[in-house]
Amino acid sequence: MRLIRHIQSGSTAQGPCALAIGNFDGLHRGHQALVKSVCARSDALTPALMCFEPLPTTFFRPDQPLPRLTSVRDKLQLCRAFGLEQVFMPRFNSAFASLEPDQFVENILVRGADARVVVVGEDFRFGARAAGDVARLLELGRRHGFEVDVQAAVIDDGERISSTGLRRALAAGDLARARRWLGRRYAISGRVLNGQALGRTLDYPTVNLRPPLPPALSGVFAVRVSGAGLDRHPGVANLGQRPTVDAAGWLLEAHLFDYDGDLYGQHLSVEFIEWLRPEVKFASLDEMKAQMEVDAEKARKTLNPEP
Repeated sequence: MRLIRHIQSGSTAQGPCALAIGNFDGLHRGHQALVKSVCARSDALTPALMCFEPLPTTFFRPDQPLPRLTSVRDKLQLCRAFGLEQVFMPRFNSAFASLEPDQFVENILVRGADARVVVVGEDFRFGARAAGDVARLLELGRRHGFEVDVQAAVIDDGERISSTGLRRALAAGDLARARRWLGRRYAISGRVLNGQALGRTLDYPTVNLRPPLPPALSGVFAVRVSGAGLDRHPGVANLGQRPTVDAAGWLLEAHLFDYDGDLYGQHLSVEFIEWLRPEVKFASLDEMKAQMEVDAEKARKTLNPEP
């Protein structure tokens, strides 16, 4: 799969493409409908996707960054798994945000991406001040000679599947809904970091990963960990800011049951099975260790048998 970060007129595409456009944070089932549409054209056109970094909402409100469902790496891994061959990921900055709808279509979609089919959701907006809508895109498609495929929303239990709704579900610890909307369990992957080794002194050694920032969920979870020879290994994890030890920043700390290997530097995926409780600040390390024992027992019961 080819990743293109800088779109230059007439020089970036590897041939005409069918192009799905959106933020694609989480690549949930609604996004997957757009991806399936472009992949269905792969006999004649390169199946491609266009998303933006940073997320436009975060760019416009940096003091209120949007919780991230997926890291850039995880998003690209999912794109490859879904059959995409080309991903355009332009930097969303002031110059990009100032493109008028006509300029966005002509310079980015037509000349830059060589899009012959453009696939969007029914609520798609584009261009400066989000002035362009689906009706405008259809008009510009006729002018520039590309087809526009507008995909209807995917509905679950009467609700439109969206990244916003998925963030709400994860923030509430509703992993069952997240699993339905994603078509898979929610997971975070990353490289194992060197930590303070505090967990080891408490008889609960952990592997530490940096989550996408800010993360869309927090608390203590029953988890399964894969990678570096592990295949959905059971464990318990805390995703938070570790207030008991006055730590700084977000960290995902996973304790693997009955495991004593060295995983520093390895790339792991942590799959969230069930939310157990919120993160809290304890009065002492002894109190925290006692709660960790309770959490571990709950996680073991949850994972055996796994729901």
